[in-house]
Parts: sequence; C-alpha cells; structure tokens
Amino acid sequence: MDSNGNIEPGHIVILNGAPRSGKSSIVAAVQDRFDWPWMNLGVDAYARHITPTRYRPGVGLRPGGERPDIEALVTTFYAALYTSIAAHSRLGLNVIAEFGHHDAYSRPLGILPHCARLLAGLPVLFVGVHCPIEVIMQRRMAETAERRNDYVPVSTQDAIPAPVVLWQAEVHRPGIYDLDVDTSRQSPESCAEDIRLRLEQGVPRPSAFERLAALA
Repeated sequence: MDSNGNIEPGHIVILNGAPRSGKSSIVAAVQDRFDWPWMNLGVDAYARHITPTRYRPGVGLRPGGERPDIEALVTTFYAALYTSIAAHSRLGLNVIAEFGHHDAYSRPLGILPHCARLLAGLPVLFVGVHCPIEVIMQRRMAETAERRNDYVPVSTQDAIPAPVVLWQAEVHRPGIYDLDVDTSRQSPESCAEDIRLRLEQGVPRPSAFERLAALA
C-alpha cells in the first residue's frame, strides 16, 4: 500500500514467443527466484485446465486459420484472461503470463492491441522470447521422443512442419517489446534476472503495451 492506504498495483510481465521457445521455463524461474507471489496466468494453464476440451487450444490457436469456427470465442477468451490479469494486478499481486500472440487467423482479429488496452494504466513489461527455429526443432524432437504425443509431431526425417514455420514467422509481429531475451543463448535463470533488473531499474519506463494499445 502507498502512504494513503491505497493498494499499489502489482507488476505484470507478459512473455511472448513461439511454442518451445522457453517461456514456461522462464515463468518457473521467476516464480522460484523472485520475492512476493508471482501468479502464472498464461496460455498453458488457461488452455489445459480452464478451456473446455472441444474449444481447445483456445488462446493457443496456431497461425494459419486453424479453427475459424472458434475464433470469435478466442477473442472473448483473451479478453477474459487479460481482464483477470488486470484484476490480480489491481489487488497488488504480481502476474507473469506466457503467450504466443499472433494475428494470422483466418482473418486479422487485432487481439494483442485490444488486450493491451485492457491493461491500460497498469505496470506492464512486455518481453519478446526469441529462439532460432533449429533449436525449437531440437526441443520438439526431444519432447516427441519422450512423450510421443506432441501437438505438432516432428521427426528427423521430415521437413520442418508448416505450423512451426508459421509460428516463427508470425509470433513476433509487430515486434514491439520492452525487453528481448534469447533462450538459445540464455538460461531461464538468466532471462529471469534480465527481467528483474529491468523491473528494478524502471528506465526507460516500459511503454510497449501503450504503443500496442494505440494500434487498436
């Protein structure tokens, strides 16, 4: 609380990157290493545990117009989730959330700028999580070999699947971030430390979501 007894909003960190770029590992590092609770309100929890099975992956829809039949609902899902993120922050809780934002649906939906407007006035750090496609493919193949139920099956004999290529091409448009990390060169702990330093320094003031909101 501030000197007047008002609750100061919690920090919000939004991670954006392709699947297997390392976002979940960064979330875990932040939750393990940072003081005070950091609530995880990202795509994994929402798609796997909250969204009804027949509407999945919901907010995790791949680029390329995967499920036009649920796109209207996906817009609402995103709005609901970001409204929840805002509510947590206004109650003084810190939030970290990982997404794969893109606008390559069957038609442009403008979801990211709209979500940015829902967090207007709150302290948001928007982090681009980058990883070369070759490293992502290595991670996918290792995971598929272990679990054999990957969402986009891959093998060493096949070409890179089209959805993986589309993710890499679309997830960082328009590429407006407050901070960029590269998980092919940095550990999750190193990325978390970059986030910590950026939050502590506060200079320059994070403004990516303000600029994105202006595009809505």
